[in-house]
Amino acid sequence: MTYRVRVGCVYLLGFFIDLVNMFIANVAYPEIAREFDSPVNQLAWISNSYILALTLVIPLSNYLAKRFGTKRLFMVSLMIFIIGSCGVGSSSSLVQLITWRGIQGMGGGMLIPLGQTMTYALFKSHERARLSSAVMLVALLAPALSPVIGGILVESLSWRWVFFASVPLSVIALALAACWLKSDQRRENHESLDVGGLIGGCTGLTLILFGLTYLGDSQHFQQGGLLLLLGSFIMAGYVWNAMHKTHPLLNLRLVKDPLLQTAMLIYQFIPGLFMGVSMIAMLYLQNQLGMHASLVGAMMLPWSLASFAAITLTGKKFNTFGPSPLFISGCLIQATGIGLLAMSGHDADVVICISAFTLMGFGGSLCSSTAQSSAFIQIAENELADASAIWNINRQLSFCLGVTLISLLFNVIADTGVPTYQAYHLCFAIAACSAVIPIACCFRIANQDIIFTLKQEQK
Repeated sequence: MTYRVRVGCVYLLGFFIDLVNMFIANVAYPEIAREFDSPVNQLAWISNSYILALTLVIPLSNYLAKRFGTKRLFMVSLMIFIIGSCGVGSSSSLVQLITWRGIQGMGGGMLIPLGQTMTYALFKSHERARLSSAVMLVALLAPALSPVIGGILVESLSWRWVFFASVPLSVIALALAACWLKSDQRRENHESLDVGGLIGGCTGLTLILFGLTYLGDSQHFQQGGLLLLLGSFIMAGYVWNAMHKTHPLLNLRLVKDPLLQTAMLIYQFIPGLFMGVSMIAMLYLQNQLGMHASLVGAMMLPWSLASFAAITLTGKKFNTFGPSPLFISGCLIQATGIGLLAMSGHDADVVICISAFTLMGFGGSLCSSTAQSSAFIQIAENELADASAIWNINRQLSFCLGVTLISLLFNVIADTGVPTYQAYHLCFAIAACSAVIPIACCFRIANQDIIFTLKQEQK
């Protein structure tokens, strides 16, 4: 096994552990609620605290890696994650659980950008499409397996084992990192930490994430709007400051790169919005079309199969077609899938809904896997750490923003007096139209130049 394959395995294992912990907690909510006698709005912070802590430590990953070394920081992050996991599983109150969940997120937050930086630096541009396919397959596998595994653990043991279950995997990842990863070369000079940028960026991100969370709750809508506005204002100031600094916390000038910029935008409009569309679709299929919960859940099976096909296609054909045709095709297919939901009715054949999820799975994964493959092609190796941090922050925000916007859109339409049935249809129609918006940016990509570069590297 070559060194870069070993690094890739450690990265993918860390990626899998982090993703599983983002999705697996949901199945434990009912048991946690009964044990701690907690309402739903408090339970939401079990996931929110993890996501918030995870997002806030990402900007620090590059600075800390330069300061202490990537291998050492990766191992320390795993140790913090293991301690947090044990703390969550041993919690005697909801407050303790949420606190330990945040600590768990702090450890997990640096696993992805650190692993991504180490791994992508070892693969040339023309090899990254296949690497990205492996990354996307893990991203597909983790959400699919998490609810099943979590449900078995809750029913067979207790909700605590949902969190204890990640400890053995984390210990294996720690052992592999210790044995397989090479230590970084010591650097004599270290850049000073951009304290102002750290405070401004973390404050802005925190307020935005809190605002997005509260916007989804009708009882806290106004507070959510104010927090989101204030957070956006602070983030705008942080961005302006970072663009004019010599050594900012994150090199945001990298976002000017057309490929990275387009890939980030694709993530906001396709995988991000799909999170919201999926949530609304589950309610629509059960409440309006009268489908059983088991049948609705089974809709994710054709979605997963289509996603697997799209990811495989991207890995094989990215170097041949380049990103633009794949992006455009993915956006159009995603829009068609969402549009089918808007055209379904009370007497709709199940085949229509299955077709909708199949198209959304293929189109969405074609876009996300292409975005993952193309994001860092034009990024220099010494800037990969910053680019990876920016990419992962954008990914986290896309999921929060997608759920909030689609929920908000549906509530606004429903509040106008439109029948609920039509409100769902209008929501799906608008979401379908939004899926084609990123296509305009695809024409800015020098597709033929990218194909030529990739082919030259292959020779």
